[in-house]
Amino acid sequence: MQQRFEIHKAPVPPLRAEPRSAGPSGGGGPVQGVDVTSGGLIRSTLMAGGAALAILTFFWLPAEYGIDPTGVGGLTGLTEMGAIKQQLAGEAAAQDAAAAAEPAAVVGSATAPGEVTSRLDRIDAQLRQIATVIGADVAVISPTPDVAALMVPGPALAPSPEAVAEPDPAVPEIAEPAEPEVVAAVPAWRDEMVFTLAPTEAKEIKLVMAAGDVATFEWVSEGGGVNYTQHGDDGGANEVRFEDGRAAPGQEGTMTAPFTGKHGWFWRNRGDAPITVTLRTGGAYSQMVEVE
Repeated sequence: MQQRFEIHKAPVPPLRAEPRSAGPSGGGGPVQGVDVTSGGLIRSTLMAGGAALAILTFFWLPAEYGIDPTGVGGLTGLTEMGAIKQQLAGEAAAQDAAAAAEPAAVVGSATAPGEVTSRLDRIDAQLRQIATVIGADVAVISPTPDVAALMVPGPALAPSPEAVAEPDPAVPEIAEPAEPEVVAAVPAWRDEMVFTLAPTEAKEIKLVMAAGDVATFEWVSEGGGVNYTQHGDDGGANEVRFEDGRAAPGQEGTMTAPFTGKHGWFWRNRGDAPITVTLRTGGAYSQMVEVE
């Protein structure tokens, strides 16, 4: 009769300690050492330096300063990003310079205002006319150094009753000739452009000018001040920067082209509300263009 196998009654074989196999390097672990030589260190250093120089040339210079000697920054858009950063830095520097250049209030020198001097001249002329009619000697009123020193800007000073002779009723009063009105010359504008900038929006308008051409201009902003850069270029190596401003309400003057090309303005609204800009131009230029 076959006996039944019971596993708990099976004999247990004794444990044996087997030696570990040594690795190729003679150690007991999977980590192997690497031989270090002077040639290997130099080669690794040169490779790391080359990689850093490549990153600097291909990516960092275009992205930070807009400098793209290889052309890779223009393909990837990094050059445009660097140019925007430089422009924003220039706008911030222009605002700081404008704030530092604000002149302190200057106290004017003590001089006789034009209104007081004109009044004294009229009194002098009237006294001369009275003296001519009645044949009397009348003293002429003129500002002395002591009187002139007291003529400071402020309320008009009334002449002393003792210093002014009463006019004779028999002498007819001579009407003074009216002073001609001075009308400021208004420049004749050739073009006018009105546009609205939303917050963070920008626009660039330029005039096509030949070398030596002079254009007159004025622009004003409604709704707040805008950041602007007045510059020009010929589409190549020649560039010029006339003026920068930040949060400016407007600008006017003349612009002379140092070379043939496009010269004008770049505006950007850094506020929180829309701003309307009105530009008027005149003078010597062939056409006004909007740069996309």
